[in-house]
Parts: sequence; C-alpha cells; structure tokens
Amino acid sequence: MGGPVFEGLRSSVVSKLTDVPKRILIGRALRSDRLGETLLPKRIALPVFASDPLSSVAYAPGEVLLVLSIAGVSAYHFSPWIALAVVVLMFTVVASYRQNVHAYPSGGGDYEVATTNLGPRAGLTVASALLVDYVLTVAVSIASGIENLGSAIPFVVEHKVACAVAVIVLLTLMNLRGVKESGKLFAIPTYVFVAGVFIMIAWGAFRGLVLDDTMRAPTAEYTIKAEHQGLAGFALVFLLLRAFSSGCAALTGVEAISNGVPAFRKPKSKNAASTLAAMGLLAVTMFCGIIVLALFTKVRMAENPAVDLLKDGTAVGADYVQNPVITQVAEAVFGKGSFLFIVLAAATALVLFLAANTAYNGFPVLGSILAQDRYLPRQLHTRGDRLAFSNGIVLLAGAATMLVIIYGADSTRLIQLYIVGVFVSFTLSQIGMVRHWNRLLATETDQAKRRHMVRSRAINTFGAFFTGLVLIVVLVTKFTHGAWVALLGMVIFYGTMSAIRRHYDGVSEEIAAPEGPSDDTVRPSRVHSVLLISKIHRPTLRALAYAKLMRSDTLEALTVNVDPAETKTLRDEWERRGIDVPLKVLDSPYREVTRPVIEYVKSLRQESPRDAVSVIIPEYVVGHWYEHLLHNQSALRLKGRLLFTPGVMVTSVPYQLQSSEAAKKRARRRSEWNAPGAVRRGPAQEGRPKEPSGSGSGNAPGSSKPDAKN
Repeated sequence: MGGPVFEGLRSSVVSKLTDVPKRILIGRALRSDRLGETLLPKRIALPVFASDPLSSVAYAPGEVLLVLSIAGVSAYHFSPWIALAVVVLMFTVVASYRQNVHAYPSGGGDYEVATTNLGPRAGLTVASALLVDYVLTVAVSIASGIENLGSAIPFVVEHKVACAVAVIVLLTLMNLRGVKESGKLFAIPTYVFVAGVFIMIAWGAFRGLVLDDTMRAPTAEYTIKAEHQGLAGFALVFLLLRAFSSGCAALTGVEAISNGVPAFRKPKSKNAASTLAAMGLLAVTMFCGIIVLALFTKVRMAENPAVDLLKDGTAVGADYVQNPVITQVAEAVFGKGSFLFIVLAAATALVLFLAANTAYNGFPVLGSILAQDRYLPRQLHTRGDRLAFSNGIVLLAGAATMLVIIYGADSTRLIQLYIVGVFVSFTLSQIGMVRHWNRLLATETDQAKRRHMVRSRAINTFGAFFTGLVLIVVLVTKFTHGAWVALLGMVIFYGTMSAIRRHYDGVSEEIAAPEGPSDDTVRPSRVHSVLLISKIHRPTLRALAYAKLMRSDTLEALTVNVDPAETKTLRDEWERRGIDVPLKVLDSPYREVTRPVIEYVKSLRQESPRDAVSVIIPEYVVGHWYEHLLHNQSALRLKGRLLFTPGVMVTSVPYQLQSSEAAKKRARRRSEWNAPGAVRRGPAQEGRPKEPSGSGSGNAPGSSKPDAKN
C-alpha cells in the first residue's frame, strides 16, 4: 500500500513537544474559575485602555504643525484654535461614551450599540471600522515609537522595520501572558510619561511666566519655506480643516474603554466611566500644554524638512533628522541631556510602544464578540491558556506586522490612514444611542428617569452631529493622502465577515435536525466493512480483530497491487494463516494507492446506495516528530479524500510503538515537574480548588481521563 502500513499523525505528541516552550513564553495555564483574578482596578485600567490617547500627545501636536507649515510659520498662530476645537471634540466624545458604558456594559461597545439600535449592517460597518483602526493603532504607535527612539539610537533608524516587528512580537508575548500582568508592566512607563509631561508643562510655565526666562527649541532659528504663500479663503479653510483632522489623532483609542468594560472590576460601568473622564482630562491638558509650549519655544516643523526647513537660508538637507515636537519642547524646557529630559525622552518612546496595548485589549474582545455572532471564525471566541483571547491577539499582531512592513514603519505615511475608522464608529454609535434613548423615552413614565434620559439624549445628539461633521472633514481632507486605504480595509473586513456569517448560517441550516423522519435517521440496509492492508503484522491483526467485532454484514480485506512481488507474498501469507476474510486485490498500473481505493468504495455505494461502507485503517503511532518524516502519509491523504464521499465512515485502529510509550513517560514526567517558583510556598489558601500541575496542557498520555485528541 505504498509503505509497510498506513501511518497517522498524532497531534497530541506534537502538542506535548511544543508545550515546554509555550509555558516558558506565556506562563502556566490558568483555570477558568480564576477569570475574576484578571479583572482590572482603575489605576491599572487607565494605562491599559487609555495609553493610546494619552501617548498621542507625542505626535498629534506635531501633525498639526506639520500641516500648518504648508502655509509657513505665520500659520502657526492658528494652532491654539485648532487645539481648542480638539478639546471640545474630546470632551464631547468622552461625555457621549460615558452614556455608552452605562447603557451597554457588556463590552460590545460601538458594535453592540449600532447593531441593537441601527441594525446588523450598521453594526458590521462599525465593527469593520474598529478592526481597521485597531490594526492601525498598533502600526502607528510602534512606528512613532521607533522614530522617537531612533533619534537617540541610530541603529534603530537604520533597521526600523526589523525593530518595529521585534517590538510587535514582544508586545504580543506580553499580552498572551494575560491582561492583568501586561497592565502592571505598562502602568509604570505610562504614569512616568504623564508625570513627565505635566512637570514639563508646569516648569515651562513657571520659567516663562514667573522667571521670564527665554526658552528656545533647537529649531527656533530655522525658517520654513512655505509651499503655498498667502493662503486665504477656501484654501485657508481647507488647510485648517486638514490640520484639525490631523490633530484628531488625539482621540483614537477612546472607544476601547467601552469595548473593555468587562475587564474592569465591579462596579464595572462606574469604574469605566471614571476612567474615561480621567483619560479625557489628562489627554487634553497635555495636548494643549505641548501646543502652547511649542509656540512659546518657537518649534519649527516641516512636512519635507530636507527641502522646506532652512537654516541661514539653506535647506538642512537629507541628513537632517526632524525630532518630534515633544522632544524639542523638552530640550527647550529642561535642557538637552538633563536628567528630566532623558527620563521624558525614554518614557515617551516606551509609552508609544505600549500605546499599542489599547488595541491589544480592544481588538481581541471585539473579535470574540463578532465570533460569537458568527461574523468571524469561532476560534476567536475562546480564551487561551492565560484567559486572554490568544487567537485575536495573534491575528492583530500579524495584520499590524504586515502594515509595518508594507509602509516601511513610516509613521507619517501610516498616520494618513488613521482616525477614519474611529470616527465612523463614533458617529454610528452616537446615532444609535439617540435611538436607544428615544425607544426608552417612549415607554418611561417616571419623570426623574425621563429627565436623565433627555439629558443623555442631548449629549449623544450633539456627539453624533459633531463626530459626523469631523468624519466628513477627515474624509475630504485625508482621502487622497491615504484615507482611501483605510476605507478599502473596512470594505474588505465587511465583505469577509458577511461571507463568514453566510457560511455559518448555511451550515446551521443544512445540519439542523429535522422534526420528522429523514435520510439521516433511516438505518442503513447493510454495513459493508473494508479493511485496508499492505502486509500482515501486529497492526493488521489488531485491526482485523476489531473489524470482526463490528459484526458487519460483509467484511473484506483490501490491498492495492503496486508491487507484484509484495502482493504475491501477501496472498501466500494470507492463505497460509487461513484467515477467514476474503482478500481483494486492486490493480494499480500507475502505482497509485488513493485513487483505486476511492473508486472501489464509490462503486460499492453505487451498487447499493442504501448501504453504509465502513473503511477500517490500521495505523501505528510513533513518539518523535522526526519519525513522522520517515513514513509516507498515504493514510492521511486517503482519509481526507474519503471525507468527501457520502455514506462512507472511516475508522482508524491505532497501534502504539515503543517510541510512543516512551513519549507517554516523558509527558508524565513533565506534568509532574514544577518549574522554580511554580509552586506557592507556605500553606495553601483555603476555599480555592487545587489546580493540577500542568493545567491547560491537555490530559497527559496515560492519565485516567480520555483524551479527545488521542
């Protein structure tokens, strides 16, 4: 049969071999009943869910100045007004989302709001927008962090794509260990960054207002060659709107808190709303403070610094590295090389890396909800060993890595794709909340509750109007600069998820159990069993004994003649042993094994369509991965083909070789071994069920519980 016997792979062997490195990378598996221990207090939830909008102050002010520089330095005086508009928008969005987390605390966020109040299509649109935005959040944050770090370490700039991918891999591993553990790691740099920015703003204000010191950014003496001189009328309005849309990058990640309500400690909604308010207040204060200090210290930024940034009337050239606004302001306020300057620079680079954690907590939760609603593969719905949505985390990392590679880890190019998706979700979510309050007001009679609902509806109505207006501005001003790529991604996600839902709906309809009799409930007239063999040895004899136990109506042994000499030897041995099962030989002039067997089985079905055909395949099990490479996989190919043949059942009869028994012993020893620190010293806590060692690794070979994989 193309080999000594049909061989099969045992997935459990491979899983045991890969379990040790998995435990080293992500830690011991956690029991499901310990999910409550991973819930976050507000002090940890803030850096976990709000690190994206908090860290955006490292690049959002710079994006505003970069756009205004098109009209020259004279246009910089519009930046405070743009900052004010961003502040109004931030407070509007925060106030609106505080209504969301109280009304929909289940974690569905914008998706649940839109689906419940506007219908499945609106919900799917929101989900597509959020998924795209989460991927871009990781790509933009990592790319920006690499650029900030690269200003101090040239090696990072020279290999920024590889470094960005390495950071994504590191963040992925941290999140696979669980949200609470990653939150503790992220809290310190996030709080150091926030404290550093506030110290910089306070010290800068003190030096400027009280001490009357002269603070100058390193680019203060530079001039900018305006691409368009003397803009006025519609052109100026368009430029200001484009600068405003770039500044709106400060709002990305606000929606993550509404998606992450289930991860908060009780009372979940109240804690999430408080975290939202704190995030909004911190973000707008830092954003405005950096804008004001940038103007006071005369920071100069240009979209194309090599050509448009002039020093003593001469272009700075391609070798010039344009540092971010926050770095230039810190140098002016603290002094280059000072302790606080170094601390803030390091914290800024680190927090930009960690800002991606907002997406790492939002994307997997949303993916789980979408999988539960059958819009994404069901594997995204289940939690991994560490009670995190591991499959969603890995999917996000893969998509972000692809974007970083395609765009060369260039934050300026990536940020043009940004914020489109988030404002689509903002707008549809707020429209949905307006309909939510309208529906409740139609039945509510209590006047106090009605007043509260009317106030909430007013907040969401203004939020819907304002975010919808911003969405139009973003689409108009950013479409040709890369926003079309984000829209294309949304369309792809929408089409893919719609197709997945149609598939799941079709499968559910097709396999639904009928109320009355059907072909599936009718007992087959007869069972025709076919035992596939190539030689007579222990696996064959065991499979033959099993086949006889089945008490089929007919039983025959089947072999394929690919080597006449071996076939003759098999016939002679069969007759010598006096085996009372007929042996049928199929000729195969082209030395194929699978095709003759498939054709023979199909012929049995054609002769008697009401009969069932049971194909029995003897397999032996090896214990090392490299042993699988030494045997052909004809059994796997044959079983794969037989799955598509109606009325055919395939049964594997395993025969464990000595190497597989040795693998069982190795697995048992691993399950009984505890890594240093894995066992808590001291008396065990009462009331908590004892967790078996090696939990989450499956049943070890040789255990008393059945292993479905085996």
